[in-house]
Amino acid sequence: MEETRLYHQIADSIRDAILTGQYKPGDRLPSIRRLCEQWKCTPGTVQRAYQELAREGLLVSRAGRGTQVAGEVPKEQGRVRGALRIAQLVNRSEAFLLEALTAGYDLSEIQQAVDMAMDRWRSLSRVAETASPAVLRFAGSHDMALNELARSFDQIAQGVTLQLTYLGSLGGLIALAEGKADLAGCHLWDAETGTYNVPFIHRLLPGEALRVVTFAHRRQGLMVMPGNPLNIRSLQDLARPVVRFVNRQPGSGTRVWLDATLTRLGIDPRRIQGYADERLTHSDTARAVADGIADAGLGLENAARAYGLDFIPLLRERYDLVMRAGTAGQPAVQRLVAWLSSPEGRQFIDRHPGYESTETGNSVDI
Repeated sequence: MEETRLYHQIADSIRDAILTGQYKPGDRLPSIRRLCEQWKCTPGTVQRAYQELAREGLLVSRAGRGTQVAGEVPKEQGRVRGALRIAQLVNRSEAFLLEALTAGYDLSEIQQAVDMAMDRWRSLSRVAETASPAVLRFAGSHDMALNELARSFDQIAQGVTLQLTYLGSLGGLIALAEGKADLAGCHLWDAETGTYNVPFIHRLLPGEALRVVTFAHRRQGLMVMPGNPLNIRSLQDLARPVVRFVNRQPGSGTRVWLDATLTRLGIDPRRIQGYADERLTHSDTARAVADGIADAGLGLENAARAYGLDFIPLLRERYDLVMRAGTAGQPAVQRLVAWLSSPEGRQFIDRHPGYESTETGNSVDI
């Protein structure tokens, strides 16, 4: 296994040198013997690295002239640089994968960890300023099922990519209003009307012709350590001095519901230890509890199960996709809505813990 990881490292090093211009087309690469001395490895390891790079079209071997950088590299330079960058990432990913498998993790655990890391980066990213016909820009509330959908979205939408940026429910609607997103994802509870999303949509996009598509209903509740050692059962328990809470950021649908419910119950947020400790996603919240930073957090059942936490359900909420009427007519969006309404789409939703597909794919124009 060490030899396998080393051959990836050698290939990465040479690929980096080609990508950055240290090696140019026609340059002769170091001999196998020299690289064996440099990397303290066997000739077979170096040969395997060279074979990998030759399969990628980066190297050629010529009798009497050794191994050289392929002469085709300068042609269509932008495309080739892009291919090199992807090849570099694939090899680095394989090295990480081998390391994780060697450490005893299985593929499902590795995929779950990568998804959670991506959640964090998506919540810190800025939504793209300009639209592209090959990209559907999503901005809004964090959702773990949406993460999974994005990985295969190009198959559903026939070549269109779904780009996710997590800004919270309000942030997503603002991005839609400003033309920085094509789809907004939200689950905003309006205490005055007792309904989800539509009152906020009317306030933020008044007079606009819009379509609202239900993605799923989701269960939210308190995520606590396995066995629930502090016997936390309700929001009232968060005010107990021994309970440390971790919160979501203002503008998230979870935070909107929490603040409205605390007001209704007459609970002063200042009595909750950790109320000001905010996280950007459900995964971040679950991780804080799993790491022992907090005793409880409010979030999705799916996130709690992913981190091996106990879950106390508190509400069933509706998560909607909001778009302008013109966007709803785009072929990629029409295919998405048709897929959500299909048995395949509803089965996809239902297999996520705490998700329900009763109204998935239903649309309403407002």
